[in-house]
Amino acid sequence: MPKETRLVYSTESGRIRSDSDVTHAVNPDDSVCRVRRETKGRGGKEATVIWDVPGGEVELKSLGKAIKQRLGTGGSVKDGQIVIQGDHVETILSFLKDKGFQAKKAGG
Repeated sequence: MPKETRLVYSTESGRIRSDSDVTHAVNPDDSVCRVRRETKGRGGKEATVIWDVPGGEVELKSLGKAIKQRLGTGGSVKDGQIVIQGDHVETILSFLKDKGFQAKKAGG
């Protein structure tokens, strides 16, 4: 067996997977940001949630900060999502498009 492969399962002649089956990284230019309004689990208060934003945690935090400053509202960044207090879906969509992101309204 070549040293380049990693043994996945074997009982002498069992199924063996090569490292060539590695998934490829998603191109960040192809991803679309999703924006929706939520009230569930927030005590009846409205919040706007943005997810599928390309980039890492640092870019997500800086984008969240810019959105909060633009709208003058509070919010947070956690679990790969930006949560903004209040119903600001249309404003956030236009802001993201101005910044060069592809953005779509999600859910009703």
